[in-house]
Amino acid sequence: MTISVPLRRLLFWAAALLAFVMAVLPHPPELPGNPSDKLQHMAAFATLAALGAWAYAATALLQLLAGLSLFGALIEVVQAIPAIHRDSDVKDWLADTIAAGLVLLLIRWRRMRRQRAAGQE
Repeated sequence: MTISVPLRRLLFWAAALLAFVMAVLPHPPELPGNPSDKLQHMAAFATLAALGAWAYAATALLQLLAGLSLFGALIEVVQAIPAIHRDSDVKDWLADTIAAGLVLLLIRWRRMRRQRAAGQE
């Protein structure tokens, strides 16, 4: 079963919206196992990186990383608004960027392996 590019992009943007909403809710719901804030950030941005690379396969991975990093920074800026009652932390932004970067690096490695294998056939 092949999923169309528009549907892939819809899934990516739905995940991004969910991540943003969860990040700015004054009292987000507790997740099973009560994972740490950093772990939640890393899981969200690793997922966004994978979905982004899938939805925007023709986009340079470095460009995706820059966009995701900016998105993480935006979340931290919004969390700094006192009325939201959230804590902004530059370490959260770093966790977002590192998690997305690691996933995109893995995807780059996998794409290169596929290209080499296709060239050997």
